[in-house]
Amino acid sequence: MIAIPIPWHKGKWSTISFASTLYLYPILDLLLAHIPPEWRPEVRLGLQEALVNAAKHGNKLDPSKTVIVQFTVTATEYSWIISDEGMGFIPHCDCHQAIKEHLPPDDADNGRGLCILHEVFDRVHWNREGTQLRLSKQMKKSQRKQPLVC
Repeated sequence: MIAIPIPWHKGKWSTISFASTLYLYPILDLLLAHIPPEWRPEVRLGLQEALVNAAKHGNKLDPSKTVIVQFTVTATEYSWIISDEGMGFIPHCDCHQAIKEHLPPDDADNGRGLCILHEVFDRVHWNREGTQLRLSKQMKKSQRKQPLVC
């Protein structure tokens, strides 16, 4: 895989796509290139969770299926739309409302992803078919003054 920097243009959407894989370092590096350094670890965690879900759960790690990421930046917000070719996903909770109620037991192998997404991003929304996830992060007007991950 070769990672080529993609310019971010304020207010315009850029797109990258890749075959379903869990090797996401080059993709994440491209998507994080213009994120303020203090927010990169937190946004990396959230985007990695979303991309792993698309490749693993959506596309079943089928290399013939593609994950598509559209991304943009405005004066106040960064946004990503992550699409897969899976059967769709319907979230079982609105973790923004009561995050602790939806966490699995400490010894569970999975089940934290939705809560991570809702904790990291200001907006988490799936399309009706459940194959497209829209994430938004407000860097300047975030409700939290400090990043979650340092």
